[in-house]
Amino acid sequence: MDQETSRKDDYVRILDFLPKGKMDMPSHKRKPIAQSIGEKYFSLLELIPRRDVNFEVGERVYIGENTREKVDHIERRIKYEWLTPMSKSELVHVLEKIIKDNDKEYLEFYNTVGTITTRQHKLELLPRVGKRHRQDILNERETEKFKSFEDMQNRVKNLPDPAKIIADRIILELKGEEKYALFVPVRDRELKQAFGGRI
Repeated sequence: MDQETSRKDDYVRILDFLPKGKMDMPSHKRKPIAQSIGEKYFSLLELIPRRDVNFEVGERVYIGENTREKVDHIERRIKYEWLTPMSKSELVHVLEKIIKDNDKEYLEFYNTVGTITTRQHKLELLPRVGKRHRQDILNERETEKFKSFEDMQNRVKNLPDPAKIIADRIILELKGEEKYALFVPVRDRELKQAFGGRI
């Protein structure tokens, strides 16, 4: 199986829940639906809940291969452009929570990431991280690996919130606006056409 297409998230975070369905659908076709983002591969998905199940924004929900307690099925994979206004406004906050809940993984990125070309470092692809911040991060991690995001901000002068930097980068990749993928698998970034069916 193609490695890119085999990547599936086991858990998602809810971005928006529409208990009466989408208003742009005919009333007889409306059904409760939630928009969500995967915790690991950042898949944007629409979910159909089980009967009488409600979701809260930011809630962590299991969608893996085993019994799904709250999800009846995954309706479809969606593009960033199809997110509701609520989903778009909540996206950065939900991503920051995912990143902070998995801070060791993202600290490892800051502590070990290398160059993307002979002239450009991957750190420079992050929003608000220029050559000066890049060099400061490289110098500091050479002395000692960063232990936490707070440690990073204490040691790298004027560095913005490291979790928000990554969240903002993920959003740019979900929009398909970046040449290089640091966090979002290429399969998701290159989703250009709608397709139906169930996952």
